[in-house]
Amino acid sequence: MVALDGGRYATSDLNDLYRRVINRNNRLKKLLELKAPDVIVINEKRMLQEAVDALIDNAARPASKQTVGGKRALRSLADILKGKQGRFRQNLLGKRVDYSGRSVIVVGPHLRLDECGLPKKMALELFRPFVIREVLKRELAHNIRNASRLIDEASPEIWAILEEIIADKKVLLNRAPTLHRLNIQAFKPRLIEDLCIQIPPFVCTAFNADFDGDQMAVHVPLSEEAQAEANDIMLSSRNLLKPASGESVAKPDKDVVLGCYYLTLLNLGAKGAGKIFATTGEARLAYNNNFIDISAPIMIGIFGKGGFETSAGRIIFNEILPGDFGFVNETQTKKSLSRLVNRLIERYGQEGTKDVLDAIKELGYRYASTSGISWGMDDIPELKEKAGLIEEARTKIGEVWGHYTNGLLTVKERRKRIVEIWENTADKVGEAASRTLPSGNSINIIFSSGSRGSSHQLQQMVGMKGVVINTKGEPIELAVTSSLKEGHTVLEYFTTAHGARKVLADTALGTAKAGYLTRRLIDVSQSVVVKEEDCKTKNGISIYRDGGGIVNYSFARHLSSRTALENIKIGRKTIVKTGEIIDRAAAEEIEKSSLNEVKVRSPITCKTLYGICSKCYGLDLGRNEPVQVGEAVGVIAAQSIGEPGTQLVLRTKHAGGIAVAMDITKGLPRVEEVFEARSPKNMATLSEYEGRIAKIEDRGLLRTIGIDTVVRGKKKLVEYQIPRSTTVRVSEGDKVEVGQVLTEGNVDLQELFRLKGKEETYRYIINEVEKIYASEGVLLSMKHLEVIVRQMFSHVRIMESGDTDLVVGDIVGKSRFIEVNQAVKADGGLQAKEGEILLGIGQSALHAEGWLAAASFQETARVLIRSAVEGRVDRLIGLKENVIIGRLLPIGPVFRGETLVVEIPREEETTVAEAPRENAAG
Repeated sequence: MVALDGGRYATSDLNDLYRRVINRNNRLKKLLELKAPDVIVINEKRMLQEAVDALIDNAARPASKQTVGGKRALRSLADILKGKQGRFRQNLLGKRVDYSGRSVIVVGPHLRLDECGLPKKMALELFRPFVIREVLKRELAHNIRNASRLIDEASPEIWAILEEIIADKKVLLNRAPTLHRLNIQAFKPRLIEDLCIQIPPFVCTAFNADFDGDQMAVHVPLSEEAQAEANDIMLSSRNLLKPASGESVAKPDKDVVLGCYYLTLLNLGAKGAGKIFATTGEARLAYNNNFIDISAPIMIGIFGKGGFETSAGRIIFNEILPGDFGFVNETQTKKSLSRLVNRLIERYGQEGTKDVLDAIKELGYRYASTSGISWGMDDIPELKEKAGLIEEARTKIGEVWGHYTNGLLTVKERRKRIVEIWENTADKVGEAASRTLPSGNSINIIFSSGSRGSSHQLQQMVGMKGVVINTKGEPIELAVTSSLKEGHTVLEYFTTAHGARKVLADTALGTAKAGYLTRRLIDVSQSVVVKEEDCKTKNGISIYRDGGGIVNYSFARHLSSRTALENIKIGRKTIVKTGEIIDRAAAEEIEKSSLNEVKVRSPITCKTLYGICSKCYGLDLGRNEPVQVGEAVGVIAAQSIGEPGTQLVLRTKHAGGIAVAMDITKGLPRVEEVFEARSPKNMATLSEYEGRIAKIEDRGLLRTIGIDTVVRGKKKLVEYQIPRSTTVRVSEGDKVEVGQVLTEGNVDLQELFRLKGKEETYRYIINEVEKIYASEGVLLSMKHLEVIVRQMFSHVRIMESGDTDLVVGDIVGKSRFIEVNQAVKADGGLQAKEGEILLGIGQSALHAEGWLAAASFQETARVLIRSAVEGRVDRLIGLKENVIIGRLLPIGPVFRGETLVVEIPREEETTVAEAPRENAAG
């Protein structure tokens, strides 16, 4: 109880619940003493039971909920534990921390990649204990109180001390929402006078930050070990690669791209075009003395052999690249700069690339300013062809309406045709707009360099906005023919508002759905850690040249970073030996060859118990080196799949509500359907028998597929009935196998698993999810999906218990099952037998080995009750269990035994039975 102002008290709901139990218990005691009639005693016992039930879990019986004042349900013991505000998630898994601050972020163009600007006032507060220690050490004050007063006065000595203290310190910056590990990075703080936090431009992509009012939190790692980890693992210059795909995440963007594009562009009409120089140094001298323009095409070394055409700007650009890198002689766009950074990281590593990135940034900013490129409304050209194109479209639409009024078209067909006409017209207008832009026009330079915008936006600015969507995501027949420059009519503005509002609503709702999927993925895979170097397995999976319908599928990208299961030969030459990692060069060589299938190690087939091995995982994509023992690959996999999830939420890809058609069954809901192993909405029919298609015929509203097969030695015609509207994938006379898809639609995973087994099922899951991500242009390594699929297959159902303590019908983890069987086998007993099962990620997380992790995920009360009844022991294998009880996580340096962990000796425990009599009595 807490006393409030005005003489009132705030009290815990538990007091109320306990009071009811005590009152009813006392009343029952009195009634029994008075020998009251049975009816009254039974009623009192029922009420007592209800009071006890309500104390334990008030939500379990909705009919007899205990309320306060007849309105709010009282918060029982179970309610205190469960849910987002419960003890597990609110207090044990996430805590508020000291030595932290937050502020608005602004760009710091002068900062190096691993620096951040920290407001002096904030830094002084964050590092206060360190400053106090130094003040006392220098005897500027004689006790902590005086030292604090000195700090509050902010005297010059204090600032000098602060500068010294932060010289070798790192701070962590975090931008919410923290979707993947790159959302928290370490930086060297630089004291600034402002009140904003400054961050270097190239980390914006990793943080997904922009400068329109975003805020960031700062945290100080206090211990020496924490500082060492911040420096060695979390420093921004050591996190240039995306763990999801291995692509560079510290890429030049916006004005840096514009500056580099301007610098490396060739202009035939520029001063000094066509001049010849013996060396690049000579050309640089000519530019410095104003004999040639920066973009004039010039020839270098024409008299010797390797003469080439270049420009002074390109020579300047190459001066910042490493000497042995070779001469980069092309106009730099966003894509080419991104490729350049990837090549630099591959060749010189992350440490060797950071200085080049800083140099590219400086150069880009300088020449973006020098170029003087800017644009206004007058730079947008007039579009004379537009009126004719729109008139033509209206004539065609008039014809469509004529066909419709004559009854030749349905409403659906009319809509489809009208929308198609408007979309084609918008494309033509867009093409015309692009043609009218002069080559030297500012807008053209901005688009061509890839620094900002696209021709699609130009189409809307100068041409027409085009077809917009309504709140259901369907295209509206009435297209917006005005451009943004001309301005919209009232009706057009109203029509556009539909799509714009839908995008905002969808984004808000979708973010929550994507977050929930990420949470389930984290929970199912959080215990997957690299436990050993090599599990010595002889099994693996095959990667095929054929992408199976995946957009922009790359055989080389799928092979790179994997461990070869067997020697990979092209002709007679062995390119990669068994157990070696396939690097990018070898992968590209394989892609150019005629090999259609390569066998590699995979997390799915790894034999390591309670984790996976380094060989089966391959390269750590975020570091571009073999994965270390102790790496939490499960969490990385979940983050890599969950982080781009928000992009998959919207059913249509839009630019401000512009309609671009996309299959509705795709996107995040489909990813969720696959990972949860649910029965899909439009389910495909699978053949349960091997045979030949005998007939496909329509009967009323149904379509019948007949298969001639042999069942138990007898010929039999098996028939499948499907809706007539369903597309059939087979023809009469075709041979069919068990588990073959007969109709269009999504496959039920449980049925596929039953008919075709584990290998076909995991291949289907990976292919389906990858297809969805690839269609959105998201690069995602297959190994992350394999880690999740491993967890979906990580449980077995006990069929026979043998001499083990396992119960028939129970679902147990595969690792525990193997462990128990090994122990029984060693004792010469009878081993248990299992049946493989496929669980969705939610169910797999609830059946996790550690009950603490399962309880903190979902169904808290049920998990705790079941664990208590079974007397389960949590061996603290996963990460969540260790966070809950406040131990260092068994990953990274701790797992490898590199960190000095000081164990506090505990006093020997004595049970009540062993204790001396006086203690037991007392």
